[in-house]
Amino acid sequence: MDPVEQRYDAHARERIVPEPPKRVEAPERLPFERDRARVVHAASFRRLAAKTQVVGPQSDDFVRNRLTHSLEVAQIARDLSRAMGIHPDITETAALAHDLGHTPFGHNGERALAELASTCGGFEGNAQTLRLLTRLEAKTPGAGLNLTRATLDACTKYPWGRAEAAAHAGKFGVYDDDLPAFEWLRAGAPAGGRCLEAQVMDLADDVAYSVHDVEDGTVAGKVDLTHLDTAALWDTVRVWYRPDATDAELDAVLDRLRAVGSWPRTPYDGGRAGLAALKNLTSDLIGRFCGAVQQATFAATEGPFVRYAGDLVIPADTWAEITVLKGIAAHYVMEAADRVALQVRQRELLSALVEVLLDRGPDALDETYAADWHAAPDDAARTRVVIDQVASLTDASAVAWHDRLLG
Repeated sequence: MDPVEQRYDAHARERIVPEPPKRVEAPERLPFERDRARVVHAASFRRLAAKTQVVGPQSDDFVRNRLTHSLEVAQIARDLSRAMGIHPDITETAALAHDLGHTPFGHNGERALAELASTCGGFEGNAQTLRLLTRLEAKTPGAGLNLTRATLDACTKYPWGRAEAAAHAGKFGVYDDDLPAFEWLRAGAPAGGRCLEAQVMDLADDVAYSVHDVEDGTVAGKVDLTHLDTAALWDTVRVWYRPDATDAELDAVLDRLRAVGSWPRTPYDGGRAGLAALKNLTSDLIGRFCGAVQQATFAATEGPFVRYAGDLVIPADTWAEITVLKGIAAHYVMEAADRVALQVRQRELLSALVEVLLDRGPDALDETYAADWHAAPDDAARTRVVIDQVASLTDASAVAWHDRLLG
């Protein structure tokens, strides 16, 4: 057996529902390989292709959607894990699964559903991911995809419930009615602590988000890396990510980024040479960030790097560079006037859709969710069913449902 594989004991490989060995002629897959296959074949994974990453997937053939973003996160997570001796199958699966719980219209849709779900335990994309993996996906009745404990733990970016969300910028990773599965997967884990595999997944998400969203914004003509209005930009960075950062500190971060050899010196012109240069920049930045984290982590501990045997070390300078790039995307793309107006309409659409589904009940729901409605013991549980249904929709299907049910 591979030495990395041997570091994961029977406790890490355990599933909620025991499964007998499969009697097939094909080569037997290892438990964590099987987990990856289950996520890849999940319906919620396929739907990511039609869900917003930053801009709507229907707006341009080039921009990322949630599926392509997840694939890129998985690639970064796998490469970093392999370099550090962390199990690559576990981190890749966590990366592929990390956005399964996202709603139509990206984070804007998530905010809308959070308000609409206030009476049934709230809504959070990461908590919805856990709900899909352990309950809603149809693989093993009562256990969702029935993944191993190590993989489920790696998928848990925020290992705490809604009651602790206020201390973590409103983020949480489990709804109250999913606590039994959460407590099972967290058996033996330190309270509030994240395993190394989850830390790698989270970093890979931040790296991909910061670099690729700037790339998309540049190609879309919204970002010009050769001419940034830093006065306004730094205000956005402070609001979104670094409230205490001074202009001088952020100027220094941008100077370091501009010193990267592939940083553009002329505006993007849409040609092949310009696109190739932009691709080189994204590659250099990903290598820069991951290399810095790998070096800092190796300097802090000798390993082995498995589950709770250590922590990923992200240098302060590296994190500052990532947040500045994320701030560029936030300022020039997410806060653009045309996008803000669109987001208002999207939230109104989701609100109206939830209202009509609560009114019409099971007759308007997909069969699986209609069955959940009939099994629900009270109004709060029925509201959760409707939230599950709406969260599962793609951008296009949410619009289609709204048109069909409301005209």
